[in-house]
Amino acid sequence: MVWRVDWKASVALLGTGLKYLAATMLIPLFVAIVYSEDIWVFALSIAIVTAAGLALEQIDTEPDLGPREALLFVSLAWLMAGVVGTIPYLLAGYGTASALADPVNALFESMSGFTTTGATVMEEISLQRHSHALLMWRQLTQWLGGMGIIVLMIAILPEVAVNGAQLMASEAPGPDLQKLTPKIAETARVLWLIYFGFTLFYICLLYGLHWLGFAPKMNLFNAVAHGFTTLPTGGFSPQANSIAAFSAVVQWVVIPFMIIAGVNFALFWHVLKGEAEIMLGNTEFRFYAGAIAVLTAGLSLLLIGGAAPTMELGGATDGLTENTLRQAAFQIGSLMNSTGYATSNFAQWDSHAQIFLLFVMFVGGSAGSTGGGVKIVRWLVVLKTIRRELFTAAHPDAVKPVRLSGSVVDEGAIRGIMVFTMLYVLLFGFAAVFISLDTARIGIQLSTLEAISASLATIGNIGPGFGRLGPFGDYRFFSDVSKLLMIFLMWIGRLEIVPVLAVFISAVDSNN
Repeated sequence: MVWRVDWKASVALLGTGLKYLAATMLIPLFVAIVYSEDIWVFALSIAIVTAAGLALEQIDTEPDLGPREALLFVSLAWLMAGVVGTIPYLLAGYGTASALADPVNALFESMSGFTTTGATVMEEISLQRHSHALLMWRQLTQWLGGMGIIVLMIAILPEVAVNGAQLMASEAPGPDLQKLTPKIAETARVLWLIYFGFTLFYICLLYGLHWLGFAPKMNLFNAVAHGFTTLPTGGFSPQANSIAAFSAVVQWVVIPFMIIAGVNFALFWHVLKGEAEIMLGNTEFRFYAGAIAVLTAGLSLLLIGGAAPTMELGGATDGLTENTLRQAAFQIGSLMNSTGYATSNFAQWDSHAQIFLLFVMFVGGSAGSTGGGVKIVRWLVVLKTIRRELFTAAHPDAVKPVRLSGSVVDEGAIRGIMVFTMLYVLLFGFAAVFISLDTARIGIQLSTLEAISASLATIGNIGPGFGRLGPFGDYRFFSDVSKLLMIFLMWIGRLEIVPVLAVFISAVDSNN
């Protein structure tokens, strides 16, 4: 067996990334200073991560990445982001009874943050139990992971931009990468500027509602905290009741931003350039908008039919009320795009509504968005490919290419999409069975729906599931073995499976 990857180049560049990740900890350090909480936690964390980055940089002073090295670097960068993200949790939890004092729990929380999954092991999410700074770090990890830490590195680091195209192709959420500008580094900057612009506008809007008296609990801290987790479709909240803790006005404002986060961000660039017709003519965007509308209508009908307990909808279960429509639109916008926010405990809804939401979780957002899941464009290609195969079975001599938005989809891209979809379903199914068996081993019985949702919520980077894993529940009761599997699922799910598996396959070559 021969090692085929120049790991030194990948690891050295990883060191550069860690240095800049340490710099992002200055934000929670500033919050720590403002509130006089956990200052030493983030000062020490910055020192540790910076030192580790400087040490790794010395492994190779002139790293050069080929295709295999790029795959290894992207995989390691996301894995190490999760690992170093545990440091503030461990330091803050040291000597306490906090669940985050446990290394596996801390890694679970950190990986859930960076991959924008939103699943949690925190037993109590409140400013009475955790510092403002620690909760802000928790929120910030999702914002960094939303548009992608590799895309950010390409945008600001010349040494990474040299290999930008293959790095972005490995990290980008979806089967295709649209180059918006002549240089890939400029494309990365455009995407991050759009992402930053939406975040800033959203924060100002939320705080503006507070200032105007429409959102009493949405102070500046909460506005920034939720700004960091809505656009990346993360779902973490410093409030134990998520968005249910805020007024109906806030909930209506959150809905369109969750939907925006599930749109291909490249389309917003065309809108800014005065080319709105490109967005409106995009097949995936039209299907995405239609799916949101149809699924919201479907869930509204289930709620009108009594799918949720009366107390879950504030007593409004008769007819299409504002509350019913808001609950339906919110849960669809949240779960379809893998945000994971909640305004109602859908784990208490009836089985028909829960199975409906399970289907919604499978759909996913758009390629090039911050949403998780399989992605709509893949389902479109799968359905069109199935239709083509059925057609050619009856017409063997026919040549029928698969088209999207008027363009022919490359056969290599179709194969890649079919492979990804098959791997996604196989890993999801295997993990669901494993989690069910492992929890039974430690004396905890999971329902079938709970086991399925645990697997889907982690590999799809969705966050909440059903039963004890509901939007106001947590994953703390799982064994360390199951948690480690789910950490792996979150990691491989964020990188969309293929890059990580390709590293293992291409790194080792048999001489036989």
